[in-house]
Amino acid sequence: MPSESLRFETLEALKNSPKGKLNYSPDWLEKGEDILAGCVEVSSLSPLSGQILKRLSPRPLLKTRSLSSCVRDTSPEVSEGLSAGASVPISPRQISSPPPVSLHAEDDEQKAGEIQEESVVSPVASPPPAISVLSPRATQMAGCIRMCERKHKAKAKVELSLRLEQQERLVATVSSCESEQLKRYEELMELKQRQEYQSMRDMMEKETQESLGRQEKLREEHRHRMKILNLRLREAELERQRQVEGRERHRAINAIQEEVLQLNQLLQPRPSTQTDPALDHTPYITRGNQLCSQVSDVVPASADGQFPSVEDLTVAERALQEMRSLVRNLQGEEAQAAERKRKEQDEEEEKKKRHEELKAQQEEQKKTAARSAKEKAKKEGLQTGADESTLKWYSALQDAANQCAQACDELSRAKDTQTKKLKMELQKAATTPVSQIANISGAPLKEAFEKIDKLLSSRPVTSAGKTVSASQHPQGLEFVSYKLAEKFVKQGEEEVASNHSAAFPIAAVASGIWELHPKIGELILAHLHKKCPYAVPHYPPMERGTSVEDYQKILGYRVDDSKVEGQDSFLKRMSGMIRLYAAIIQMRWPYTGKQGPHPHGLNHGWRWLAQILNMEPLADITATILFDFLEVCGNALMKLYRGQFWKLILLIYEEYFPRIEAVTSTGQMGSVTRLKQFLETSLRTKQIPVPKCELGSAFFKS
Repeated sequence: MPSESLRFETLEALKNSPKGKLNYSPDWLEKGEDILAGCVEVSSLSPLSGQILKRLSPRPLLKTRSLSSCVRDTSPEVSEGLSAGASVPISPRQISSPPPVSLHAEDDEQKAGEIQEESVVSPVASPPPAISVLSPRATQMAGCIRMCERKHKAKAKVELSLRLEQQERLVATVSSCESEQLKRYEELMELKQRQEYQSMRDMMEKETQESLGRQEKLREEHRHRMKILNLRLREAELERQRQVEGRERHRAINAIQEEVLQLNQLLQPRPSTQTDPALDHTPYITRGNQLCSQVSDVVPASADGQFPSVEDLTVAERALQEMRSLVRNLQGEEAQAAERKRKEQDEEEEKKKRHEELKAQQEEQKKTAARSAKEKAKKEGLQTGADESTLKWYSALQDAANQCAQACDELSRAKDTQTKKLKMELQKAATTPVSQIANISGAPLKEAFEKIDKLLSSRPVTSAGKTVSASQHPQGLEFVSYKLAEKFVKQGEEEVASNHSAAFPIAAVASGIWELHPKIGELILAHLHKKCPYAVPHYPPMERGTSVEDYQKILGYRVDDSKVEGQDSFLKRMSGMIRLYAAIIQMRWPYTGKQGPHPHGLNHGWRWLAQILNMEPLADITATILFDFLEVCGNALMKLYRGQFWKLILLIYEEYFPRIEAVTSTGQMGSVTRLKQFLETSLRTKQIPVPKCELGSAFFKS
């Protein structure tokens, strides 16, 4: 600031002035020193004092000890002045206005200099000698001078005290001003610090906000990148899954094509059948070639890195199924032709034998022996096959199923797209409700039953969002009936085998449909007997010329690519179908309005059980089907036949069970053990437990 710079310049100038060089001791009062001791060390008279004294007193100056001592005591400079002034003339003006004695050496020097300039007398080169004043006037003058000095000292003290006060006030004022300025300066500095701190904090907050914004932007970009990466990963996963499924379909189509080609080779006429004019292979070969071409048309669509679609695989599977049916039909015709040829040969042989009496008698004896052996086996319960009535019933059911299959053959082998589409919709409408029965109850179960009833009544039903009716094709009703019966048996083969509790809802719907549409019941029995001949019961013998694989198929085994399924899987499927049959003969659909007898009731279950006990047991199979049948249907048979049923159970335990153990090996004792425990528990408690999966009225009301 300008004022501050001027202030410091003023103080610097005062410091360098003569007065600023004076020594000042603040503790002079405690030491007992005179206030002017540092300013005037010795009091002295001016050089004109001698002249003044000489003019005032005409007497000769006498050197006396007293005066000299007085003067010497007061000031040596006075005596020197007097001695010097004796020879210097002084004007009256100079006498009348003597120079005042100053307290400060600087003022005395200035005044002495002025007096010397006015004086005409030149200064003495050497100080004059001391003068002794002996007159009283000199003494009085010395006293006056002493008094004047005292007065000046007092005045100087007053002025000094005033100056000290002024100086103190000035110092206090300057100190207060400086303290205020210092306060203002400190306040200014504090304000600047606060401003700097505030600006720094604002800058830090701004940087923080910017960094937060950048972080948020980075997080947003990261989330966006993660979304993109997740989408790409999902797309890659879907693409990988699509490729895996495509490769699976590709392999399946290749396998189907290979099997179709192999089956097509079976359609070619064999050397043994070429001489038979009644058997024409041309339609089968033509149709087989068409199916091979159809599959070949599907396979190239999967070349060049592309995969076949589900529709392509469906077309190939349909072609394979049709090819299998062609082979079966051809084999059936060949078997019939062979049977006819064999019969003709037998007839020829019979004719020859008729001419030979001996051979006729031998044959009669053989027949008599065979008849007696058969009667004996009946009495002992050791039959190896079913009764003739049972076999006739079995054959009639199979013929009815074959007639139904032939009746809908045109629809099954349809080639045009519209008919194929109708066939698929009818098949879905027939099989979908049956597939849903295992996991539903109450109102949904009733709804499934009504859908099946409407379909068999040629009324329109809704399936997969489309309305379809069996009356849309002349063969629609036969096709739906055949597929529906096949699906019921397949549910027992697969669903009931894995989940025993599913037998009763499926059996309830099947018995209700059977009661309303008897033809469905016959087809269900035909499919059941074909897949599980032990439900007849019937142990088919191996005929001459039958291969091992074909005979295993007749017994109910699954044979794929010359590989026969395992015994555990076979027993599991047979168990599921026997359980379904045992549930059907005792279940009734509760919502039907008819009050007549069951279309295939418990009397058939008693008949089946009696026929099983009249036949030789088979290892592992007889024990399994007996246990499953009694566990599902035993309680119902006990309530109906009471004492007769317990006699039958006792017969099984005492006489038939040892036969089962006799034909069972060590590794097949699982089913035998379960049957034994069941029989022992039933005989001990005189009670057949209700199966855990049996469903009462609460099931249908839930």
